[in-house]
Amino acid sequence: MSATRQAPPQGSSDHQVVIAGAGPVGLWLAHELALAGVSVLVLEREERRSPHSKALGIQPRTVEVLAMRNRHRDTLAAGRPLPNWHFGMLESRVDFSSLPTPFPFLLAQPQTVTEELLERYATELGAVVRRGHEVISLVQDDSSVTVRVGGPDGAYEVSAPYVVGTDGARSTVRREAGIDFPGSGTSAYGFLGEVVLDNPPRNPGFAALSEAGRLLVVPLPDGRFRVTGYDPADQRHDVPMTLDGLRDASLRIAGTDFGMRSPSWLSRFGNATRLAAAYRSRRVLLAGDAAHIHWPAGGVGLNVGLQDTMNLGWKLAAVLQGRAAAELLDTYHAERHPVGAELAEHTKAQGALISGLTPEVTALRGLLNEAIASEPAFARLLAGKLSGLDTVYRPADADAHPLTGGRAHDPEGEGVFPLLHDGRAVLLTMGGEPVDSEVAERAAAAGISVHPSRLARTGGPAWSGVTAALIRPDGRVWWATEQPCSGAGFAAEVGKALDGLPAVF
Repeated sequence: MSATRQAPPQGSSDHQVVIAGAGPVGLWLAHELALAGVSVLVLEREERRSPHSKALGIQPRTVEVLAMRNRHRDTLAAGRPLPNWHFGMLESRVDFSSLPTPFPFLLAQPQTVTEELLERYATELGAVVRRGHEVISLVQDDSSVTVRVGGPDGAYEVSAPYVVGTDGARSTVRREAGIDFPGSGTSAYGFLGEVVLDNPPRNPGFAALSEAGRLLVVPLPDGRFRVTGYDPADQRHDVPMTLDGLRDASLRIAGTDFGMRSPSWLSRFGNATRLAAAYRSRRVLLAGDAAHIHWPAGGVGLNVGLQDTMNLGWKLAAVLQGRAAAELLDTYHAERHPVGAELAEHTKAQGALISGLTPEVTALRGLLNEAIASEPAFARLLAGKLSGLDTVYRPADADAHPLTGGRAHDPEGEGVFPLLHDGRAVLLTMGGEPVDSEVAERAAAAGISVHPSRLARTGGPAWSGVTAALIRPDGRVWWATEQPCSGAGFAAEVGKALDGLPAVF
């Protein structure tokens, strides 16, 4: 259930952050901010949550993100795990089962379920969600952003120090902030239907590929199936998809319609690819589809959006609470914009593999299928792109420890994740000796807890020799050292790292 409050009077500053859009991305940002004690208002144009499943795949890194806040168990219970997934509908599947994570699978979970869970988490912490309230315009000055809102009882204004647009591909927030959205328009259309199948394929994630097009069948947790693909014979984007059209496409491509009936959703989608020129314009920020759109291949879009807000949430809270300068928000663009660019590139590549029916593309598919099947390193590269596990925020400091910007995880279990449930940074020590009292006092003064860790033994070669590491609230390594975990040298190095932290965490 959404929390409800009366619309504030014009010029009100009851909330520290206004978020436009109550999809998964906006709701997870609301959760992160509320967890840190920030007052949040979420404005959603639609009066009711969409009944359609929309984004279906929850990738391994997203489950890790949820686990860092102890919010993953409901998703694990509701979703259907798939141990392998496709890249560009190639016949050779990308294996997730050997990925270095406690969650080596893609979870098939309808977006409706994801939104319901995330909204509950956010509102339980005090975030306010108003449905049927649409952002019409905004104007910002040096201290706040004033948003004009259309609501059921008429228009009103609300002000806040920051506004975040998670309001989708046609983002009003992005337009009003004057942020460019360059990229390419739609040149191909895919189809989608969610139906009952009386004769479903035996293997989960069944794919059919022929000169007639591409077809993918994915099981949903409720026993229904998503049938999606590309049909070059039907590119009528201005004509609604029908059950007969879905049947015809399936028959042409796969030779069967699987006994499909009782559709709950029929749709078309395009391959437009755009990336916001900036993720921040002064007091306005963007995340999710407001920042990047692409061909929905590989089930990655929602996941990149949630990981955008995992990066943004703790930074925005630190700025609002006076623990960091506003310049910290520039690191959000610096770290996440390259991820958006990579997302655009590999989904364009997947789109070309899906929609390309020429002999040249067929030959390319053959080579890639062989590479996935016979070259573990190549298959692992694709798995890392899809899963989100290989994203690293490269530090500006060339002398930073090689672990800096990478994800901290324990390959033998959840390990680090429970230490981050409160959304605060942690200091891990791995030397075995009690931490120096001076180090402990400095950490406590910075609001950082100190925990012994086994990562030097279990984290793989990159962690071997590490004696201490500071982990950001989003699970990324902020700093690491290999100084012996005792004596004045270690205390001085850790102290130097901690000195700046009250202005960051």
